[in-house]
Amino acid sequence: MIITGKKFSKPKLSRVINGDDVIDSGPTRPDLFRLDHLMVEQFTDYNRSTLQNFIKGGYVQVDGKVVVKPNAKFEKIVQIELELPVQSQISKYQPQVIYEDEHVLVLDKPVGMLSMKKGEYTPEETLEDYGTLVHRLDRGTSGVVILAKDEDTRAYLQKQFQKRTAHKTYYAVVVGHPKEPQAKIDLPIARNLKRPTTFKVDPAGKSAQTEYAVIAANDNYSLLGVHPTTGRTHQIRVHLSYIGTPILGDEVYGQTPADRLYLHASMLEITIPGGERRQFIAELPTEFDQKVGRA
Repeated sequence: MIITGKKFSKPKLSRVINGDDVIDSGPTRPDLFRLDHLMVEQFTDYNRSTLQNFIKGGYVQVDGKVVVKPNAKFEKIVQIELELPVQSQISKYQPQVIYEDEHVLVLDKPVGMLSMKKGEYTPEETLEDYGTLVHRLDRGTSGVVILAKDEDTRAYLQKQFQKRTAHKTYYAVVVGHPKEPQAKIDLPIARNLKRPTTFKVDPAGKSAQTEYAVIAANDNYSLLGVHPTTGRTHQIRVHLSYIGTPILGDEVYGQTPADRLYLHASMLEITIPGGERRQFIAELPTEFDQKVGRA
């Protein structure tokens, strides 16, 4: 008996099964890669996070067209151009020099100026462009800040902040009126894990003390003189918000929008290299007095 198998109705398929032929699946699709991954290979001076910010900021062109999505996919053969703004072209802050010698530079920081650079590239001018940071002020806070011109000076000054022998005085315009015209707020502060860039009063936090006194007031606002005896991040803003009188313009801790954050570092007392004890003053901006009717 001769047994025969079933014939294939598709001869080409039979040749493929026998290994004599292959199926043509059409043109091969090129490999595609995320734009931020491609840039990491080409622009090695920056990390991926910084490059993603460049893309989102509109500084990156692919084959002549601006692309703003880091996860956009392209072939490796595309031409990627990175064009960053020149800092001097967009700098709009001119801090006033209060004092300068061969070791330190004391400035009156304007509202809106950053203390330190964000990431590997910050297109705007910051205090770090003038010297080495010893302490910081929030972007929205104006007033006295001291910078070091060398590492020994930085360490010398910073030690005074750590030991609380450097003294700072602030002015703040707050919404409403404190229950006590003069008091010391002694409440620990910790990072708010639900909003990691912010802080809150927390029994498990670090010790923090803020003294204040009401200087002037009207129906809506109070002008306070504020003296923090510790230096926790956002300390004054957190403390004043907690007692029910948030700083005017503090949209993080008080939801009180205004033309600025009404917090001003008015005085810094510190010993500079050479042993001289100095007080540096930044005049109170006129808008503070205007808010409480003193102007």
